[in-house]
Amino acid sequence: MSQALLAGLARTDRPQSAMRRFLALDAVVTGANGIAYLAASGPLGELLGVDAGLLLELGLFLTAFAAGVAWLASRPQPPALAVKVVVDANVLWAVLSIVALVAWLEPTTTGLVWTPVQAATVAGFAGLQWAALRATAR
Repeated sequence: MSQALLAGLARTDRPQSAMRRFLALDAVVTGANGIAYLAASGPLGELLGVDAGLLLELGLFLTAFAAGVAWLASRPQPPALAVKVVVDANVLWAVLSIVALVAWLEPTTTGLVWTPVQAATVAGFAGLQWAALRATAR
């Protein structure tokens, strides 16, 4: 990703600020998803065709993960290793979402649409965070 494109997406030409903004956006979206899974695992489970217990567990994980990512975003200079862990976790989440969809989930039509959309969103966060991390190393 070019420096100009990265700066445009982050609305800053400072790579460190771009990385913090992409981490913060990830934390907000992931946290909202986690809280929704916690608060409405039953109805969302029916809507998506996913076991409510699984959504509850995912909600716990996502909420904790979002808190950690938010903490990183609040640091003036997030440690590169920690950002790499977030990027790796996001890539793993995206891949496992698609594997789960193909291998063992039996989603509704809504779940069949939701799962790849959220996987693509998370993969997008990983790409933006990785590009910003590489730009900070320059």
